Amino acid sequence: MPLTDITIRSFKPADKPYKRSDGGGLYLFVSPSGGKLWRLAYRFDGKQKTLALGAYPAVSLALSRQRRDEAKTLLAAGVDPSVHAKAEKLARRASRENTFGAIAKDYITKVEKEGRADATMKKIRWMVDLANKDLGAVPIADISASDVLVPLRKLESEGKLETARRLRSVIGQVVRFAIASAKATHDPTQAIKGALTTPTVTHRAAATDRKKAASLFRAIWLYEGSFATRSALQLMALLYPRPGELRSAHWSEFDLDAKTWIIPAERAKMRREHRKPLSDAAVDILVELKRLNGSGELVFPSSSRFHRPMSENTMNMALRRLGFGKGEATAHGFRATASSLLNESGKWHPDAVEAELGHVGSDEVRRAYHRAAYWDERSKMTDWWANEIHHLRTAKQDAPDCDEENAD
Repeated sequence: MPLTDITIRSFKPADKPYKRSDGGGLYLFVSPSGGKLWRLAYRFDGKQKTLALGAYPAVSLALSRQRRDEAKTLLAAGVDPSVHAKAEKLARRASRENTFGAIAKDYITKVEKEGRADATMKKIRWMVDLANKDLGAVPIADISASDVLVPLRKLESEGKLETARRLRSVIGQVVRFAIASAKATHDPTQAIKGALTTPTVTHRAAATDRKKAASLFRAIWLYEGSFATRSALQLMALLYPRPGELRSAHWSEFDLDAKTWIIPAERAKMRREHRKPLSDAAVDILVELKRLNGSGELVFPSSSRFHRPMSENTMNMALRRLGFGKGEATAHGFRATASSLLNESGKWHPDAVEAELGHVGSDEVRRAYHRAAYWDERSKMTDWWANEIHHLRTAKQDAPDCDEENAD
């Protein structure tokens, strides 16, 4: 006879547990302590089994019958309800444990092991902290596009459009890491690619014509401040690396006899070793630097902490003292200066210039070609560029720009 709530409430505990059937294999198990537990008796693969459906009254009579029917639907489909229930329990636990914050922490550990630069890691941690404020406690498999938009819209409302764009990228990296780890199935950041306001691109200030470049080079070579700072600016002009690559350079990376600088993969932005040929002018500067501070590991140690590299602001502050505003010259701008004038000369293959800048395309064959085929051309280009800088900074200021023939 089917149970009713009245009869269920009338059941009293006894010395021994007992059962009261509701039909279809569903029954109430009454324990000596007074507990009333729903159970479903069923057969699967020829074996008698029992499925726990919860305790009364938290699980009502109606809900227990609904769960019985759901279990029978699974049986009809050839699925063991007990196995299904355990899988759902594990999934719920994984959902609670695999939050965005937890996965982001694992992602940070992964990229650290890959040898990312300290500056890169600092930016990633900062971005993850921004995301965690809204997404940290959310199961990563449940994050939707609208969830991702919450922290992004906050940044947009503050006018931080570029930060919002980068945050979307970092959130996507964390989610795709979760997908690769079978902890998520989709990337919600892909659905909001066009939802963010596109920031206006502001290029780093750089002297990209010969007259302005000549003025910049002339001022650098006449700089009367710290010898190390002047040398750093001169090497930026001659070699145009990324400022961080030069500031953190170690003496062990230089072979002055072979006129080669090898920037190790862990410090190069593209995460691969980058070889740069050295002109005689660059070697002369490095020889003098080594005579003065070659006892340490760093080429440009901090003036206050010898084991730390020169501050990232040192070169830019020197440019300000030389009279170049933020909109006229920056340390990073030397790369644009060199790229513009080298390409403008028409003497060098554009890919050779790109290879010297350390730019890498997605095609692996082209990467190898950049490294090998253009080395001789890059060596000649480095020497030509040093001579070009010498000509520009020593030419009479009121003289017209020389033509390419005289610039060789």
